[in-house]
Formats: sequence, C-alpha cells, structure tokens
Amino acid sequence: MRILITGGAGFIGSHLCERLLRDGHQVSIVDELNEFYSPALKLKNLECIRSTGNVAFYQSDICDEGAMTDVFKEARPDLVIHLAARAGVRPSLEQPLLYERVNVRGTLVLLEACRQFDVKQFIFASSSSVYGGANRVPFSEDDPVNRPISPYAATKIAGENICYTYGQLYGIRMVCLRFFTVYGPRQRPDLAIRKFTDLIEQGKPITVFGDGSSSRDYTFIDDIVDGIVSAIRYECDYDIFNLGNSSPVALLAMIRVIEEKLGKKANLQWLPEQAGDVPITYADISKANRLLGYIPRVAFADGVQRMIDWHHRKVATP
Repeated sequence: MRILITGGAGFIGSHLCERLLRDGHQVSIVDELNEFYSPALKLKNLECIRSTGNVAFYQSDICDEGAMTDVFKEARPDLVIHLAARAGVRPSLEQPLLYERVNVRGTLVLLEACRQFDVKQFIFASSSSVYGGANRVPFSEDDPVNRPISPYAATKIAGENICYTYGQLYGIRMVCLRFFTVYGPRQRPDLAIRKFTDLIEQGKPITVFGDGSSSRDYTFIDDIVDGIVSAIRYECDYDIFNLGNSSPVALLAMIRVIEEKLGKKANLQWLPEQAGDVPITYADISKANRLLGYIPRVAFADGVQRMIDWHHRKVATP
C-alpha cells in the first residue's frame, strides 16, 4: 500500500514509518521540520527511518495547497495518516491563531487533496484533550466533547468533525484516534518524562504544577503504533477510538518511577496549577479492544526503563 504520513519525522511518526516499512508498505513523508522543537532531532529521526527502508520525503507545509497538490500528484497515496499538528495545551494558549491555522486549515487542505486525488482512507491523529475537564472516568468515545478548555483541544475537535463531513460527502473511510500521553524513545524534549529525566540527571530542579496529584494515562509508543496499524485494517465509514494504556499515573508517582530507574532524587519546585490543565486523563479502551484488537502491552515502569536506556545510549553516542 502507498501510505503518506504527515509529521512523519516526528516522535510518533518516525516510529510508525519504521513499522510500516518493515511491513512492506511504500511510505512517503510530509514534514515541515519547523522549530517547535529542534529540527536537528527530526533529521536524526529521518536517519533512523531511512536505515529501515527507502522513503520519499517532502519538506512542506500542510497548509500550502499548491505544495500538497504536488505531493499528492507524485506520491499517489492509497491512505493518508495525518499526524502533523501544532501540539500541546500550554503553547496553544499563547498562539491560538497558529494552532487554528495548522490544525484546522492544514487538515482541510489535506482532505481536499484526498478528494481531488480519490484517496479512499484517512486516519486522523486526535487527542485525549478533546474530553476537557470530564466529570467521569474513564473517558469513553461516546462522551460529549463540546467543552474543550484549550485552543489545542478545540482544534482537535474541529479536525474530527471535518473528517466526518468529508467522509460523508466523498466516501472517504475515516478513523480518528485519540492518543493518550504518548511516551518512549525520541519523545519530544519538552514533554514530561523526557524533560524530567534530563533535569534529574543534570541535578536541575523540576517544576511541579499543582499538588502533584494530577494523573495522565501514559501510553508507550509501541502500543500506539500497534493501534494505528490495526486502524489501517479496520473497515468503516467513520469511527473514533481511544488509544491509551487505561492505567493513569499521578504526577508525583511518575517522578518517583524516574528517580528509582535513574537512582537519583529530583529537586522539586512547586507552582500553582496552570490554565488548560486537566486533573486526569483515563482511556476507556474497550471499544478499541473489541473492534481493533488493541491491547496495550507495556507497563509504565517498563516503558520508563526502556526510555531511559535509549536516553543513555543517545548520550553515549558521539
């Protein structure tokens, strides 16, 4: 199958590209290599991908209609997996217009290209953020998602709705996947587990917002990739799935696991809760289990150990 992956040089995208290449697919990547975090890290991810197999790489902005037309004309994908986005709750509070442009307009540009080039399958990377400050846990796909508490979450809800519209109008098979706090090797340096590991190793303080009781449903990258691959094989007109671990871990408990694995204590600095943060994310994965055969296999402590092992290998490599 010819598969186009947007954001393919990023954390999730690079792991997914490697898996798809190993599975025998023809892979093309669109990535802007923007400076949300170091482009050099994304170029290293591309090196890892290319060591697995040949890929076509297009350094392009998904919001550029002309550029996307050229990419689709050359790549001729059977399937688009749309991972590219401006990510993160807190940065979206500072740059809401940028988040709207990339996450909403960018998705529309890609869907228009799918319509024009008769692409029949589209997988959209959504987020657990769409659930907002939900009153009940675990979060189910049937829960209402009409009360987002960050611009980022609002753009992901908009993306899901736009996918539904295009699926109904043009017969494109649509699957939206709500990711829950993905971690693992190559994780973005601004995200908690990688960031805290670096700071603890360097003896620098960690900022803790709130009382440390906020919980996240940390999901290891290999489990997320398994879920995406299962979604490729799923037959539907439109559907939504949670991809999580269904085992929330409190912030302080997460720090204690990293301390134990590193054999070093963290220096904690306490600050008030931040706007846009939610107290818990917790995935009900029964639907994904039933329809996709999705079963997360990596326990949190094991995943942290694997990430730290990768971190040490990275530091040891000249």
